[in-house]
Amino acid sequence: WHETILLKYDNLNLVREHSYHSTMSMNIFRLCGDMSHVFSIIVLLLRLRVAKNAQGISLRTHELFLLVFLTRYTDLFTTYYSLYNSVMKVLYIATTSSIVYTIRLQEPICSTYDKAQDTFRHWEFAVAPCAVVATLTHLIGGGGLFSFLDLQELLWTFSIYLEAVAILPQLIVLQRYREVENLTGNYVFFMGAYRALYIVNWVFRAYYEPGYRHHWVVYFCGVVQTLLYADFFYYYLMSKRRGGRFSLPTAQK
Repeated sequence: WHETILLKYDNLNLVREHSYHSTMSMNIFRLCGDMSHVFSIIVLLLRLRVAKNAQGISLRTHELFLLVFLTRYTDLFTTYYSLYNSVMKVLYIATTSSIVYTIRLQEPICSTYDKAQDTFRHWEFAVAPCAVVATLTHLIGGGGLFSFLDLQELLWTFSIYLEAVAILPQLIVLQRYREVENLTGNYVFFMGAYRALYIVNWVFRAYYEPGYRHHWVVYFCGVVQTLLYADFFYYYLMSKRRGGRFSLPTAQK
C-alpha cells in the first residue's frame, strides 16, 4: 500500500494512474516488510506501556511518521483497494497517533520524555526541505497543483521523501543516550528491516508484476533510509552476537 499512487514517465510526460492495487499480488518480501513494520510498532507500544517512560524515544520521529502516513494515505476514504490495504493504513495512522499522544500527554510517560535530548529541528530540516524537493519533483515530472489528483500525487511524493529521513531524530537521541534498551533497539531494528525488505519488494514487483514499473524516486529514498540504519544495524547485530548490553559509540572524547 506504500505505492497507492505511482508516478510514471512516458516520453517525458507524467502518466497519472491509480494502478490496480485492488488486485495486486502479495509477495513474501512485501508481507515480511509489512509484518516487520507492524511488529516494530507493537514493540514500541509495549515498551512504553511496560517501562512507563519515554527515555530514549524521539517524539519528533513519530510526529514525522504520523505526517508521512497522513499525507500518503489521502485516498483512504476515496478509493477502496482491499480490506488488507485499508486496515493497514488505519492501523499505521491510529498507532502512530497513539504513540505521539502517549509521549506528549499521558502521565507518567510524558513526564519522562527528555526534550533536551530530542532536539533535531524536524520542521526546518526535514519537513520544509522535503516539501520543496517533492514540489520540484512533481512539477518537473509534469504534475499540476490545481486538481485533487495532482494534490494527492504531490502529497504522496512528499511522504516518500519525508519517510527517508523521519528516523533521524530517533537515531540522534540513541546516539546521545548511548546505552540502548533492548525493546528500543528491537523497535528501531525492525523499522529498518521493514524498509530494506520493501526495496526488494519494489524491485521484485517491477520484474514480475505486470504493469508495475521501476520508480527511481522510491528506490533512491528507500536506499537513503536504509543507509541511515546501517551503523545502528552493525552495533545491534554485534551486541546480539556478544550477548551483552547494546551500546552505541560516541564522538565525545
